[in-house]
Amino acid sequence: MAQYFSIHPDNPQPRLLKQAADVIRQGGVIALPTDSSYALGCHLGDKAAVERIRAIRGVDDRHLLTLMCRDLSQIGQFARVDNATYRLLKATTPGSYTFILEGTRELPRRVLHPKRKTIGLRVPAHVVTLALLEALGEPLLTSTLIIAGDDEPLTEAWDIQERLESQLELILDGGSCGLEPTTVVDLTAALPQLVRAGLGPLAPLGLD
Repeated sequence: MAQYFSIHPDNPQPRLLKQAADVIRQGGVIALPTDSSYALGCHLGDKAAVERIRAIRGVDDRHLLTLMCRDLSQIGQFARVDNATYRLLKATTPGSYTFILEGTRELPRRVLHPKRKTIGLRVPAHVVTLALLEALGEPLLTSTLIIAGDDEPLTEAWDIQERLESQLELILDGGSCGLEPTTVVDLTAALPQLVRAGLGPLAPLGLD
């Protein structure tokens, strides 16, 4: 039975954020709002929780999860960032982007692309998510909350509760979220490569 926290979208309650961070550290899988859609999240080092997320999504280990970070310095801890990449990230974070970068040794091998050793990272432009990441003190491993068999993400916390209450430890209700995914950009080559156009505008990337 999942706990259900109604959290203020502009001034999230510190007490609830602390409890949510504790749930994550204890191996829980949570549903949380982001600037694109609701997401599933768990602790980076928890292999069992990652498998539970993949089971809810109906995907196998070839489906890579995204590392959600609170700021640029955290991205720099978990991915290789040169000066040009840093300038681009500084201009676009927080924002509705997922950036593919080469991972560092700080990351478990199982969350990296098996051949390229890359991972998707993002800094979401969402007050609740950033506050949760601050309370947690480390990144969150996440995946868009699309239930196996569905074509689109769930957009309301009450709907998530009805359908996934027995499979989650916590649902953070931060209000309605959208359906459009993040813009995905591969930054491992000399120039940014657009993988998927989404919410994040292309102009700051020089890709419009």
